[in-house]
Amino acid sequence: MTSRSAGRRSHPLRWVLSRALVRSWLHAFRTSRSALYFRARNRFATTPVRGDAPVVVSLTSYGSRIRTVHLAVESMTRGTVRPRRLILWLEDPAVVADPPAPLARLVRRGLEIRTTEDWGPHKKYYPYVCSEARHELPLVIADDDVLYGETWLEELLAVHERHPGDVVAHRAHRMRVQAGRIQPYATWVPGAPAGASLQTFATGTSGVLYPPRLLDALREAGSGFTACAPRADDVWLHAVALRQGVGTRPVHDGRTTYRPIPRLVIRGLKTTNVLRGGNDMQIAATYSPSDVEELERARAAEGP
Repeated sequence: MTSRSAGRRSHPLRWVLSRALVRSWLHAFRTSRSALYFRARNRFATTPVRGDAPVVVSLTSYGSRIRTVHLAVESMTRGTVRPRRLILWLEDPAVVADPPAPLARLVRRGLEIRTTEDWGPHKKYYPYVCSEARHELPLVIADDDVLYGETWLEELLAVHERHPGDVVAHRAHRMRVQAGRIQPYATWVPGAPAGASLQTFATGTSGVLYPPRLLDALREAGSGFTACAPRADDVWLHAVALRQGVGTRPVHDGRTTYRPIPRLVIRGLKTTNVLRGGNDMQIAATYSPSDVEELERARAAEGP
């Protein structure tokens, strides 16, 4: 009898418990939404990025964030449904031609990496809406700095199937309009009531679905955002939807948030747009008096 087998006979309960702990740890790792898990998954997974869900997913990245955007994409590949196309827009042709190894692995699994002009955050949707003469599929725009949950896309599509004309958002705010003025962004109420509303303002962090009709309108609106909201894609997207009479409908209560990718928590547009008042300046430049009147009519009809 070897010493190992003797040890197992001497302490059978300890051996069984240790195996159970290992199995439990492995299960926790497999079901984790951590960056470490998705780094490992990127190296070894063969799961296709694309699937048969009738939707296109689009995002962008820039600078040092390109080194971690594969984690956000990898989290999408673990979803309960996968889109027909998943597109990453980058402005650097050299990176598109020779992407970092983690992105190259995703390209082999179906990720599209395409070159675009530097439209700022509008890169995540604008080059796509301009590439189609007429849109048949909805578009989901996503951010590059969060790890998405397994059902994030399935939930957006489920609401879209019931309400195909609405914008659908995991995360949203309720706009405040008083005395003919849009109130400061910091005073808007997080979350949104059930149902579609022109007062509901989608924020793209957790994923937003835009219906085909609105994609056509965005193409027709062109690059007007460069003059009024160059760093606030959410503002421009809502303004165009408002002018088309397209309301935004939340998933659940409009408060869904996903785990941020480490070291990207305080970077990006949140610093300038939210903490430094950039949103308010771009809101003032984007919404016309007639837009504000439309919001006031919606408020009167729907309540605050």
